[in-house]
Amino acid sequence: MIAIYIRTSTNEQAPELQLNDIRSIIEKEPDIIFQEKISAFKDNILRPEFEKLKKLISERKLTALYIWHIDRIFRNRKKLLEFLAFCKNHHVSIFSFNQKWLESIQTITPPFNEIMFDLMLQIIGFMAEDESATKSKRVKMAVKTDLNGNTISYKGNKWGRKQFPKQTENKVIALYQTGKSIREIAAEVQVYDKNKNSRNISKSAVHKIIVNFKSKKGS
Repeated sequence: MIAIYIRTSTNEQAPELQLNDIRSIIEKEPDIIFQEKISAFKDNILRPEFEKLKKLISERKLTALYIWHIDRIFRNRKKLLEFLAFCKNHHVSIFSFNQKWLESIQTITPPFNEIMFDLMLQIIGFMAEDESATKSKRVKMAVKTDLNGNTISYKGNKWGRKQFPKQTENKVIALYQTGKSIREIAAEVQVYDKNKNSRNISKSAVHKIIVNFKSKKGS
């Protein structure tokens, strides 16, 4: 059985882009696709789809796993190495769109293939962990809190997503009050970018507008 695992960290990332890239290196359609939007760095984060993937591996039902980037599994170096060793012990080959060396190493004659594999995993795992730590430091240095409690950038701009136009928020609330679900509202409400290109509002944005509406209504 062949599987694809896709993880995005925020709602702004497009999982479809990862999927399209991965499909370009697979000769046939995968048997199963695991997809979730969640952090892979914090230890206390539950990843339901990833747990399903691990269960398939432990049951030896998987022969190959395709990912977009090795840090989609874990950014933490220790956890990443543990997972890759877990796959190796259960005879699961891992292929990555961004790490072509994973496939190349499998063609090296034993025992040199294992030596190279372990060396590259140590290097990549360290790089992923270091990149995440550096990014976190940059964010902390770039923002601060003003007297009103707002998080702002070093240039003085408010940090966070821009508010939707009042007209959009009103439409979302109106549809919500008719009894429509978040999914139905997201499929009906359009939003526009600075170039006037339209798209459906995200379900998370609909949820946020409804929560803010309930909060103001209750206060």
